[in-house]
Amino acid sequence: MNNRSKSTFTRSDIEESLKKEYPNLSIPDISRSLDIILSSVIEAVALDQKVEIRGFGTFSKKQIRPRKFINPKTKSISFLGETSTMHFKPSKSLIKK
Repeated sequence: MNNRSKSTFTRSDIEESLKKEYPNLSIPDISRSLDIILSSVIEAVALDQKVEIRGFGTFSKKQIRPRKFINPKTKSISFLGETSTMHFKPSKSLIKK
């Protein structure tokens, strides 16, 4: 990660830090590896499994309750069904860093 303080860590930041740590790997190889890891995490969470990466955090599926929606233009009432999103809880060591 860069020395400047940032509140977000993007994919390109991850690729850049991996390239610095492992200079013998090419950027396309790093990118493909990240694709495989991320797709595995997404697939596992979609199947209601919890994914824990030690020292990093935990990915899980979070259910959002059904709710009422009012269209401001027509004032008609609709209902949005239950949806689910991916939830990430960082580890204590990641929070300290």
